[in-house]
Amino acid sequence: MSISYFWSRSFLMNRNFLWLLFICNFVGTIYGYIWYEGQMAYTLENYVAWLIVFVPDSPTASLFFSIAIWGLLFPPRMKMAKSVLHLIEALAVVTSVKYGLWASTIIFAGVAQGNTMVWQDWMLVVSHTAMAVEALLYVRFFGLKTSALIGAAAWTLLNDTVDYTYGVFPWIPSELNNHINAVRNFTVALTCFSVVVSWITLKITRRNTSRISWTDRR
Repeated sequence: MSISYFWSRSFLMNRNFLWLLFICNFVGTIYGYIWYEGQMAYTLENYVAWLIVFVPDSPTASLFFSIAIWGLLFPPRMKMAKSVLHLIEALAVVTSVKYGLWASTIIFAGVAQGNTMVWQDWMLVVSHTAMAVEALLYVRFFGLKTSALIGAAAWTLLNDTVDYTYGVFPWIPSELNNHINAVRNFTVALTCFSVVVSWITLKITRRNTSRISWTDRR
């Protein structure tokens, strides 16, 4: 068995594997919201209530991806439902790539500034890196459209703006508090990078799929 089998359509779109992926992401989403419980409670106590929507970034990204996988398991039939799913798929890809890379980078940046790496940090690095990888693996199976990708980019940039305007960005290592402007600039740049990478990956994978289909017809 070739290693390429593990990123082939026959493996990734196997319903048993999709169910496993959905369960893992859904459980991870619940755990993520529990992880953010302290910051969410702090936000409700010290800020206006609507800001809480922008606090749990990574769990929300995982929630988007869980819904996107559910859409692969049970594709909607109504046109409106398909359009909504396309937007969620775009949000899933952009935010999973963005926050997957963001969390790992911030953890290592904190360590570089003197923070101590504990086992929870390694767990977060592995799980968030997996978020980015799975999003790029599944982008070719999603019904992404340019308009949906633009919508996802707009939402994620709005999230960045709210986070660093009102100070509700995810809590970071204390060693980085004096570098918050650099963290903000990195965050916005990473959003743009995630959108571009998602778009390029989508174009490349669909072009390759079209070539394979053309070859099969011949």
